[in-house]
Amino acid sequence: MKYRHNRKRRMIRVGFLVLSIIFIAGVVLFTIKGITKKEVVKSPEQVLKSYMNCICQKNYSEMYEMITNESKETIEKEDFVKRNSAIYEGIEAKNINIKIIDYEEESLTVKYNTAFDTVAGKVDFKNEVAFLEQDDQYKMVWSNSVIYPGLTEDDKVRVSVIQAQRGQILDRNGRMLAGKGVVSSVGIIPGKLENRKKSIVRIAKLLGIKPEDIEKELTAKWVKEDSFVPIKKIAKVKELDLLALDPDETIVEEQKRQEKLLKISGVMISDVEVREYPLKDEAAHLVGYVQNVTAEDLEKHAGEGYTNASVIGKTGLEGVYEKELKGENGCKIYIADSEGKEKEQLAYKIVKDGKDIKLTIDADLQAQLYKNFKSDKSCSIAMNPFTGEVLAMVSTPSYDTNAFIMGMSKKQWDRLNKDKKQPLYNRFRQVWCPGSTFKPIIAAIGLQSEAFTGTDNFGNEGHSWQKDKTWGTYHVTTLHTYSPVILKNALIYSDNIYFAKAALKIGTEEMERSLSMLGFHASIPFEIMMAESKFSNNKHIQSEVGLADTGYGQGQVLVNPLHLACIYTSFCNDGNVLKPYLLYKENAKAEQWISEAFSKSVSQEVLEGIKSVVNDSHGTGYAIHRKDMILAGKTGTAEIKESQSDTTGTELGWFAVMTPDKKNKKPILIVSMVEDVKGIGGSGYVVKKDKAVLDKWFGKN
Repeated sequence: MKYRHNRKRRMIRVGFLVLSIIFIAGVVLFTIKGITKKEVVKSPEQVLKSYMNCICQKNYSEMYEMITNESKETIEKEDFVKRNSAIYEGIEAKNINIKIIDYEEESLTVKYNTAFDTVAGKVDFKNEVAFLEQDDQYKMVWSNSVIYPGLTEDDKVRVSVIQAQRGQILDRNGRMLAGKGVVSSVGIIPGKLENRKKSIVRIAKLLGIKPEDIEKELTAKWVKEDSFVPIKKIAKVKELDLLALDPDETIVEEQKRQEKLLKISGVMISDVEVREYPLKDEAAHLVGYVQNVTAEDLEKHAGEGYTNASVIGKTGLEGVYEKELKGENGCKIYIADSEGKEKEQLAYKIVKDGKDIKLTIDADLQAQLYKNFKSDKSCSIAMNPFTGEVLAMVSTPSYDTNAFIMGMSKKQWDRLNKDKKQPLYNRFRQVWCPGSTFKPIIAAIGLQSEAFTGTDNFGNEGHSWQKDKTWGTYHVTTLHTYSPVILKNALIYSDNIYFAKAALKIGTEEMERSLSMLGFHASIPFEIMMAESKFSNNKHIQSEVGLADTGYGQGQVLVNPLHLACIYTSFCNDGNVLKPYLLYKENAKAEQWISEAFSKSVSQEVLEGIKSVVNDSHGTGYAIHRKDMILAGKTGTAEIKESQSDTTGTELGWFAVMTPDKKNKKPILIVSMVEDVKGIGGSGYVVKKDKAVLDKWFGKN
């Protein structure tokens, strides 16, 4: 009995102990749960900061879950997301910074300061928002004033962009090469268009476009019955042009076309401002053109102030000086009421118009060079040989840059692209086989390296020569024989054999060193990127024959015409090669690209030789000589063929001419190259063309 009694007492004690443990554990768990809950719940200040961080992450749905149930009754989730995203992304809000000013615990109200960057600058304001405790969390009492104090449901946050005026491109005399112009915009008001299908066909025919292109414009989502729908830009007919004594035939025809368009009901013609290029095809490759930005442009230049309404320089100097020309758009962010009236301005950025770019280019010379070479596949560079100012850069054939502004049709584009003469191809940026225009450079290298002197007689070899039998069947040929065979005469008669021998005397190592020093296989320091001149396909002259060919500008030698012009400046600047430039300076001063490329005596000796090329009656450039001044120059005919026996190859004609006298009031250096001169006079064809240019520049001889 005693054992049973003790056992019973032990069981009671154990049961009591178990119950105690369970009670204590429950109390502990309840306490821990309470503490954990209290620690997990974010304070109103923390909720506010999380809410604002979601704006940067564009997580508007999560923001919606932070507002009270009562707030959700006033705005659907879809509308909330749409409203907030439209405002914050529309003003390009970023770098949002929240600073808590005060927190009233009784009313659960947070006072804070908000600052963030926008497309129009910084926005900075004080605000306050209340919170409620719901579902064991603090939720924001949301209204539109959370976005900005005083903002109501009916208000809109607007962004107004003030487009910057694009800077002009001007020539050295202030003549506009690119700038503001006016054209006529042909448009249709759909609601006034009678016999729609028939009228559209008629309009399309007059404008040279497809009827379906017009239909596409008229059915755009934004179009209403009373909208003016622009269809095509066309040239503006000016009254002064029509009133001229002998009006241009094309202007008269354009006037008739516009009169026919206006007779069609619903058609309107209005003036619109555009980028204009007065020199048209005369300076197309130099000046270039702008076009409307594309999605790719906006992505590539994100954060640089471009909008869907912007234009961007695509080619030429429009592209080179895009940053300076485009300016910075102005911008205003403001709150507008339900009637569209401005209530409050939030941010304002002042518009900065683009800078005008004044060039060293002479528009008249540019036009004259183009006029004389427009029927050829050619390029010309003109510069001041004593300052490095580039006076003209011409590539022919060309195209009218205004066509890209007006809107080029597929037919026009295909015609340009399929033209065998390649009018879109910029020839002055390329490299070409220089032929005999390279000989003065070889002469200077030989004299400078003391490989020979100007009075060394190389011997008369007749019209054909090879060093020895190791050359096989290969011979260097020349057109003239003369005596004595010295440097000056070799330049006058443009003797290939003399300069082949000169190259061999110089040697491969010295030739490569000297040409590298002169800028071969390197970039030209110039605003427009040019192809690199080279003396070999792999920076090394491969053979003795190749070295000999280099001596008279054949073989693998390729030269950019601007580079050639720069080297020629050394002959009238005591051996210093001048740096070319395009930005106009009021007091032009020469800047040396390669100092002391040649000695003063060497440069003067070569200069005397190329003076004789123009002024000696036997010289290949004698046709351009003048009685009123001394000119210096060198002709060149480069053969482009597969082999020495090839008779089907073509020829490049070259001529470099300059005024070597520093006292000349209108100093000039011109380098011109024409393709396909075989059978039309070779380099003499180019001399004749440049003569007409110089007659215009100086006045007839």
